[in-house]
Amino acid sequence: MNTSANDATFEDGNEAPLRLKAYDAEDLAVLSGLVQDAVFPGAEMKWDRAARRFALLLNRFRWEDADKAEARKRDYERVQSVLVIEDAMRVQASGVDVRDGDMVLSVLNMVFEAGTDGGGFVVLTLAGDGAIRIDVEALEVVLKDVTRPYLAPSKAMPKHDD
Repeated sequence: MNTSANDATFEDGNEAPLRLKAYDAEDLAVLSGLVQDAVFPGAEMKWDRAARRFALLLNRFRWEDADKAEARKRDYERVQSVLVIEDAMRVQASGVDVRDGDMVLSVLNMVFEAGTDGGGFVVLTLAGDGAIRIDVEALEVVLKDVTRPYLAPSKAMPKHDD
């Protein structure tokens, strides 16, 4: 990744990269808020059937920094993050052409639909009526920042119509 002198660093905000795990629906709601408005090309979506792991490389809007950016009158930031869903037994997509690696997708939210014996489904709702549904044996989701923050190309906070 190319960075310029204007790119931000975690050190600028006295922050460390995020590394969070979700083991229940309440934890997952926190991660959902952090990945809202994350964008990724379809090519960055991988399911390793043998390892039972589904992963996305996201360009995540740094919601946790948005208030500070506003207060200091500086541009908003994004960061590349890996979202990993463990114990993935099956992955289904609706409204998304998984063969189109260039298609840019945007996450609206992520929820857990409980099944039996601790299993269920992690559902990623995408902009444009798309969804990815991952059948999991147990809920274990990891969100980890893997790059330094960079200035959001739009220089704006994502907005949603009510």
